[in-house]
Amino acid sequence: MPHLNGETRSLMIQVAILSKRTVFYLFSTMLLAGCALARTKAPFPDPAVDSPATTTHGKEMAVLAGGCFWGVEGVFERVKGVTNVVSGFAGGEKATAHYETVSTGRTGHAESVLISFDPAQITYGQLLKIYFSVAHDPTELNRQGPDTGTQYRSSIFYMSDEQKKIAQAYIQQLDAAKVFSRPIVTQVVPLRGFYAAENYHQHYLDNNPNNPYIVYNDLPKLAALKKQYPELCKR
Repeated sequence: MPHLNGETRSLMIQVAILSKRTVFYLFSTMLLAGCALARTKAPFPDPAVDSPATTTHGKEMAVLAGGCFWGVEGVFERVKGVTNVVSGFAGGEKATAHYETVSTGRTGHAESVLISFDPAQITYGQLLKIYFSVAHDPTELNRQGPDTGTQYRSSIFYMSDEQKKIAQAYIQQLDAAKVFSRPIVTQVVPLRGFYAAENYHQHYLDNNPNNPYIVYNDLPKLAALKKQYPELCKR
């Protein structure tokens, strides 16, 4: 569960006792508000720089951080060509890669996901397109939605020079096209290590679809993925 302040916890308790009609109203309102948060009316472009197309099936990996890992994991688990997603921590040391410790915001870690994917079905650049447009808001500095702290920062942990080149070029492309109303603050840094989170964090969205946090922060992301990229969604 994300590290929440007292005000957020109180809100979650209140939401839990709302009538179904009120919940539906709030869900619809937040969905519309979230979609308009930082995006402009500019179309979301494909990456101009991407890994070459391949017909050879294989396995590649990407590590992305974009706020609470529950929602980011849930999005990419539904993407065609993605074979596995693990919630965890990156950016700090192995000794501090524990949820309660990371939640202090003093470990250097960011809540992240390790994505295994088949490059014959989806490219690294396409994953980044979903990451920037659906999985989180890349213009928020050290926060996402109700969660604040460096552990919720936007960060791409590259695993090769090619991933670094693609990520940096895409950020420049999106900023130049003014796709967002604010500058992208996503860090592009080398991966030093990835450490899986505790078991109860894995597949959290699927296991807890009625959790108020999931309903208001993460289910709209799944709806946006299906609406914007039906061709990239698993059947």
